[in-house]
Amino acid sequence: MNLRNSIAKQNGIVLRLAKHVINTTAGKSSNLVFSPALINVILSFLAAKFPGATGDQILSLLQASSTDELNAVSSEIVTAILADSTASGGPMISAANGFWIDKSLSVEPSFKDLLENSYKASFNQVDFRNKADEVNEEVNSWVEKQTNGLITDLLAPKSVSPLTDSIFANALFFNGRWDKEFDPALTEDSDFYRLDGTKVRVPFMNGEDFAFGKHLDVYEGFKVLELVYREGRDYEEDGRCFTMKFYLPDEKDGLPAMLEKLASTDEDIPSHSAGVKELKIPRFKFGFDFEASEALKCLGLNMPLEKIVHKSCIEVDEVGCKAAAAAALMYCGACGPPQEKYDFVADHPFLFLVKEYRSGLVLFLGQVNDPSMH
Repeated sequence: MNLRNSIAKQNGIVLRLAKHVINTTAGKSSNLVFSPALINVILSFLAAKFPGATGDQILSLLQASSTDELNAVSSEIVTAILADSTASGGPMISAANGFWIDKSLSVEPSFKDLLENSYKASFNQVDFRNKADEVNEEVNSWVEKQTNGLITDLLAPKSVSPLTDSIFANALFFNGRWDKEFDPALTEDSDFYRLDGTKVRVPFMNGEDFAFGKHLDVYEGFKVLELVYREGRDYEEDGRCFTMKFYLPDEKDGLPAMLEKLASTDEDIPSHSAGVKELKIPRFKFGFDFEASEALKCLGLNMPLEKIVHKSCIEVDEVGCKAAAAAALMYCGACGPPQEKYDFVADHPFLFLVKEYRSGLVLFLGQVNDPSMH
């Protein structure tokens, strides 16, 4: 299995899913963040648990050759790509999977083996039939612990019922420092233009002290800036490099058209490299939750007995980025020197994603429509 190729194929749904989340849940003018990595791991687990029609739909959606491939990718994600690198000076990362099943149900040894070895999931036999509320709280407490307290109440009260058979949940916490931090003394309030034409004053981080040497990928209608997180000392050994990309449309109201363009093509869009003159990015902090199963229906995945809930949050400031996400599946029944220089002033709605460069795994994806909204 070629891990990077497998993840690249899975990434084919990321922007299309974002578009459907916006259309079905968030709305074009909302802030949005979710974890494609967590959702794809849940889908992989679902394909393994339900071979047949559901599994085939997921294999098609994630462009995978087999459930074995999906299981192997999921194992690499939780054990290698998202391994913590705090001790070596890199990002603090925590990724975990958990499984809860009613104690009255039998579990095939091969399935338990898959959970514990491929998905590294904690295995819990519980009493959904008589203690559904307690299990509801148990899952929420597990998520809160795994996300360092950032994600609370993933499952709303009474989400779990006596009819629930099993829950597969996963959680992700990421805290990375910029390789070159913004100077807080240069941060100043400026106008941010919303999609509806109104504007709001928000703090903008200014990168004038390190813009030299940065480069942009310039596309027709938008520009992309990549900021690198501080690497750990184990970089030479595992090659992991975490980055955050900002996709800024040229037009102040250009975010919907840019997302449509990115989501509707599998081809590489022509671009050229350019330098950076002025660099300004707003600080932002917000959370977002949605029912992922509804958005996945728009991609052709029919799950009548399953419900996937997802909750995420992100904070970007001068030091770096802190983000967390959790999801639960409930079952009921480089190039040459740039010749030009452009400003990168993110004073209007833009798209962002946090990814691991070597594997291509997208940890978080979102849009910022109003940095003043928390």
